Amino acid sequence: MLEGSFDELPPAAFSISTAFPVQQPPQHSGLSGWVARRFASQSSPFETPRVGIYKVFDRGAKRVQKDSAARRDGGSPSRTVDYLRDEVSERLMERFLDIKKKFDTVVDLGCGPGHFSKLLEPNKTRKVVMIDSSKESLYRDPDEEFDVEIERIHADEENLLNILPRQSQEAVVSCLSLHWINDLPGVLIQVKEALKPDGLFLGAMFGGDTLFELRTALQLAELDREGGISPHVSPMTDTKDVSNLLGRAGFTLLTVDTDEVRVGYPSMWELLEDLKDMGEGNAILGRRHFIHRDTLAAASAIYKELHGTEDGAIPATFQVIYMIGWKPSSTQRQPLERGSAKTSLKDVL
Repeated sequence: MLEGSFDELPPAAFSISTAFPVQQPPQHSGLSGWVARRFASQSSPFETPRVGIYKVFDRGAKRVQKDSAARRDGGSPSRTVDYLRDEVSERLMERFLDIKKKFDTVVDLGCGPGHFSKLLEPNKTRKVVMIDSSKESLYRDPDEEFDVEIERIHADEENLLNILPRQSQEAVVSCLSLHWINDLPGVLIQVKEALKPDGLFLGAMFGGDTLFELRTALQLAELDREGGISPHVSPMTDTKDVSNLLGRAGFTLLTVDTDEVRVGYPSMWELLEDLKDMGEGNAILGRRHFIHRDTLAAASAIYKELHGTEDGAIPATFQVIYMIGWKPSSTQRQPLERGSAKTSLKDVL
């Protein structure tokens, strides 16, 4: 995290790739470092200890960051940076609506204040169960903002089977929370075990190219000013990793695709501040707790030189991996045997 504060800067304008209108995020003050990941936390006070899990993230620190972001000034700063999660939630909802099935209950895992849950309608589900490790974030927004019945559970997402009985759920959805999980393979297995046969898992998580502009700028600045580098942007997974992990967890009928959201800011400072208000500060174990001001100033100049646009703004790229998997069931449609097709692809083309 960064120390000190700075004068208020002009609002950042952002645009979404795929013909999204330019909008204005809020005014900014203060700074923060970002970190988003590869197999995402550390133990929390209500987490069941487990042995043999490689820890990348400090889950306790991450929960404090999210609580602080949701609590600050009545949650106003965190609401003003909802634009990223709202956009990804809408894209995830498009995939959810493509599934021609109504669910009695949907679990929103790592829900935050409920960006995805607020988009659910009664014709698609009766109830949503919201689970998040950050109590302040979980209860940030009132029930009136949801169109379906909601149940909120304050618990650690890494211990799902301590919350949900096995084979009890029809659908589990996770929108932009899995990148902070330490034991991602284990959590995916728990999701599969919590689902009923033919149950749905639908997820969105940040991919490996997320914030590559910020990553390169900070690394080059640290090399120049301090003679070495330290992690400020978390390691993250890629599409191939996600496909393999879903298969290893036992899901079938897999669908994995990627998309990008590009956000434009006046400078690196507004980007860092928005990441702080999103609760996306550095939570890597063994992280540095500050960055020298001259290193940050150098990183800002490098960022603008390498990636700046003609109008003086800087882009920030968020790669999002979307995934769909189903728990195996004898009633699922099965692919035909290889070589059993009766129509030649050559004839079709």
